[in-house]
Amino acid sequence: MIVIYLEMPKREGEEMVFINDEEFIRGTCPMTKKDIRILTISKLNLEETSNVLDIGSGTGSVTVQCAKIANKGMVYAVEKDDEAFNVTNSNVEKFECNNVKVSKCEAKKYLENLLQESENKATFDSIFIGGSGGNLEELIFLSDKLLKTKGTLVMNFITLDNAYKGIEFIKTLNYSVDISLVNISNNRGETYMMIAKNPIFIIECRRKEVK
Repeated sequence: MIVIYLEMPKREGEEMVFINDEEFIRGTCPMTKKDIRILTISKLNLEETSNVLDIGSGTGSVTVQCAKIANKGMVYAVEKDDEAFNVTNSNVEKFECNNVKVSKCEAKKYLENLLQESENKATFDSIFIGGSGGNLEELIFLSDKLLKTKGTLVMNFITLDNAYKGIEFIKTLNYSVDISLVNISNNRGETYMMIAKNPIFIIECRRKEVK
């Protein structure tokens, strides 16, 4: 048996509780499922005061969980799809996340606007790219400019092709990468029949120290 302990910030006197998938409002939007969500968030290296950016929020499951952990910081979510934007907002409202700002915008444009508006370009402690909309390299390039020096960028991919493109590109920006390929199977109903989920690449990226 393998036991994994995830060190997460907690409010004083409280234990960190991870939200189950069925608690989220879903609709037809893609959602980062609980097992992957927990592993992904553990790699974002969140603190209570972290400022977080969730690119391609989908249902907002990562946004909400990050907001509960970084409860003294802010979480910014961007989503271009109408339904996903509405579902993210609904989940933010349901879980009473007062430290979240959701924007309906194409991600590349959103990041460009942030760079133009921000005097201090290094805005975020953690950035999660869960959807690229076909602009992966541009999103990584812009995210690099918005990430603090010791910040963490995490990218999730279903396809090997996109994972390879993301890894190779971010290496050109002087990042080291920690690559995980996660295969999850869950039992069906009350049976012991295990149903496999799509394998997911989780890529944790950190800037290399300048010597």
